[in-house]
Amino acid sequence: MNFEEIRVGGCCSYLVACDETCSGLLVDPELSQIDRTLALLSKVGVRLQYIVDTHTHADHFSAAHELARRLRVPTVMHRASAAPYVDLRVDDGETLIAGHLRVRLLHTPGHTEDSISLVLPDRVLTGDTLLRLGTGRTDLPTGNAEALYDSLFGKLLRLDDGVAVYPGHNYKNLPVTTIGQEKAENPRLQKRDRSSFVEQMHALNLSMPDHLTEALRTNRTGGKTVAQLLDEAARQIAFLSMEEVQALATAGTSDLVVVDVRERDAYEAGHIPGARHVPRGQLELRVDQLLPDPTARVMTCCEFGKISTLAAATLRILGFTRAVALDGGMKAWRDARYPTKAGKEP
Repeated sequence: MNFEEIRVGGCCSYLVACDETCSGLLVDPELSQIDRTLALLSKVGVRLQYIVDTHTHADHFSAAHELARRLRVPTVMHRASAAPYVDLRVDDGETLIAGHLRVRLLHTPGHTEDSISLVLPDRVLTGDTLLRLGTGRTDLPTGNAEALYDSLFGKLLRLDDGVAVYPGHNYKNLPVTTIGQEKAENPRLQKRDRSSFVEQMHALNLSMPDHLTEALRTNRTGGKTVAQLLDEAARQIAFLSMEEVQALATAGTSDLVVVDVRERDAYEAGHIPGARHVPRGQLELRVDQLLPDPTARVMTCCEFGKISTLAAATLRILGFTRAVALDGGMKAWRDARYPTKAGKEP
């Protein structure tokens, strides 16, 4: 068996493949690691049969939908998943086959109602149900402490003691454990009585994950993250550095039109001298009045360089083929002590 772990921060994804046939499956891919994941697939020579999400993630962004689209590979989740893009919905006890590899699926709800674990001959991929010396939390949407108790004590802990545990998160960089070690050493699993375990889970009082709302929105619907939109926009345009913009302004011979897409109060507090003002929300409606010549060289700018990237991409779509964005934003411009002008332009 070919087994690779892809780690970013505390998030763990896994590539599992049959040695003989190079056929495999990818488990819990993370959106920021798409290029790294594709490079690994090419390096090890694996052809994916499935892309599996062990559950609906609430603390990071799944790459399953995007990778499935690019690679034309079916996505797999439990039938309780809300995600509309899932191709194969599975249930407890079913098996995925990749070459000579058999992967048994266990429905292990508790962290979420759609959580599954993947059982291999010598290891189990537990998602966020069982962590190394910990468990998944149960206070996020569809979480249930009673269900987690049943999943742990009724299913996962009944696997052979020598089975290795590979969770979806490993924030403390703990070494590989086994089911036997988890039974003996996992502090949350020492509460073997149902009511005591449930009381323990309800008393954790954990802080909410960053990007909770955005993660649930994108992972439940297959929609795009803000970072995806920015990355896509950035690939459609070019940028001008602050040094280049200042050099053009100093030379005084440039035909560059600077468009500041911030709100009025921010623009009037200080903008690049000569910049025209049109808030991002009005750009499509006012652009023909503001820029009657679609061949003009236009540079958008904003406070941090994100909204201006989207704005420049929009201008390109509208036909302004020379539209670019400032590399950076007005904050970086001010920090670099380049000149600004307050108030309105004539």
